[in-house]
Amino acid sequence: MRSKAAIAPIAVALAAAAMIATPALAHHSFAMFDQRKIMTLDGTVTEFQWTNPHAFIEIDVPSEGKQVHWSIELNSPNNLKRQGWTRTALKPGDKVSLRMNPLRDGKHGGLFLDVKLANGKVLDSGLPKNGTPVNVPRL
Repeated sequence: MRSKAAIAPIAVALAAAAMIATPALAHHSFAMFDQRKIMTLDGTVTEFQWTNPHAFIEIDVPSEGKQVHWSIELNSPNNLKRQGWTRTALKPGDKVSLRMNPLRDGKHGGLFLDVKLANGKVLDSGLPKNGTPVNVPRL
């Protein structure tokens, strides 16, 4: 039979692994986005954040005489790179037309679908554009 001293490091390692895995499992929910709604934002990029675990497009959109700031979540830079994106794909001042699934709570944010640049080039997310939810269990 193993001594308590020999079992303790194994128990600590298992506990640490469980604590690390729990946030990773919770991280990939799309529940905060209304994937049945698609909104189009025509505005100006204020920042393109090429960061892990997800990139973000910050965009100002004119609305009723003022600028409304939106924060749009994308995939990870690793996945975006495989889709042909670069860290310089968007720059502050770029005029764009962006489609996204809005946040359910009505705040100014969403899940990126695609963006059309002023030169006509389209950068895509690879997600469905027909209102079909992804990463949602079917009941």
